[in-house]
Amino acid sequence: MYDSLVIVGAGQAAVQAIDTLRRRKFAGRITLVGAEPWLPYQRPPLSKKYLAGALERDRLLMRPAAFYEAHAVQVHTGRRVEEISRAAQRLRLDDGASLAYDALLLTTGSHPRRLNVPGADLDGVSYLRTIADADRIRPALSSGRRVVVVGGGYIGLEVAATARELGCEVTVLEMTERVINRVVCPQISAFYESEHRRHGVQVLCNARVRELEPDPAGGRVCAVLTEDGARHPADLVVVGVGVLPADELAASCGLLCDNGIVVDETCRSSDARIYAAGDCANHPSPHYRRRLRLESVDNAFEQGTSAALNLAGVPTVHDKVPWFWSDQYDLKLVITGLSQGYDSLVVRGVPASRSFSVCYLRDGELIAVDAINSPKDQLAARKLIAMRARPDLNKLADVAWPLKEAV
Repeated sequence: MYDSLVIVGAGQAAVQAIDTLRRRKFAGRITLVGAEPWLPYQRPPLSKKYLAGALERDRLLMRPAAFYEAHAVQVHTGRRVEEISRAAQRLRLDDGASLAYDALLLTTGSHPRRLNVPGADLDGVSYLRTIADADRIRPALSSGRRVVVVGGGYIGLEVAATARELGCEVTVLEMTERVINRVVCPQISAFYESEHRRHGVQVLCNARVRELEPDPAGGRVCAVLTEDGARHPADLVVVGVGVLPADELAASCGLLCDNGIVVDETCRSSDARIYAAGDCANHPSPHYRRRLRLESVDNAFEQGTSAALNLAGVPTVHDKVPWFWSDQYDLKLVITGLSQGYDSLVVRGVPASRSFSVCYLRDGELIAVDAINSPKDQLAARKLIAMRARPDLNKLADVAWPLKEAV
């Protein structure tokens, strides 16, 4: 059992680790260091209710300040860890303070991938990852303003939906042939493109950004230029072209990193006293038989739990079926499992009904389910995928059969 644990990174994985450790009667000292000035908060609402002004900042917090006091957690907000000395088992913070640890948990998350084109540093070009980002974007989302969203992934489409509902003129520029192409099939991409267009969003695929044009004064963006020669006027540009693992601190102290901090099935890094969880961690998945780095609240929650159990002396293999969600307009997409590598799919229901699911299979095994406004399929999916179910394809395609009974 460790006497002193330091957690670097104040997000979902950190909070879940603290809660799990204290529930397991971990009596050691716990210190939490977060780079942002706020206590750990939820990020999903940043592109939706918080961005729309429908959710107060205090309601973003995962736990109130009293939670950390009750659990005897020393919290350092607004502080960055500049260096990890593995030999001395100490951290150096940006204010010069030094923290000793017996064990270290890195939950440093991820950061937005930057747009590398001329004009990308102009005023009016924003990324959305933090409360501060949302606070900068929100005042520009007034009726009639022209918003160009670069990237048709989750964040880009959620921002587009929010901006459109606030009355903005919205254009989405996606560089590939379809939106959310990395994680869903063409049928679901087409459904979302159609829904956004129905709400008045201009969705342009195969649109590669060449340059961001400054206004005559030279300080603020006024248009996005694409490689096909088109010019898209913009009062605001929001870039959502993916994220990168925040593993720089880990790499700088010599931990093994490869698309994130490489950990084993217990969330332990190449240093036996250092663990990692959440967006920053590259972990083995016994279920999918390959290494994964997952960017989701659910994975941060589950991996934070697994890391904490191992830190508390409870041997635990991290092997969960992941799930993800996205809210756009009145549509809730819940993705359970990972569809990469599927060789067949079955559509349950009719997309025009705006309530349907897509089931992905590989060699007859159900590996993922995308459920749109279909909570019953969503609830059944995780259990079936975990048990490596091989459903009857006729039952699977017939919505008269509940998904849980299609095996």
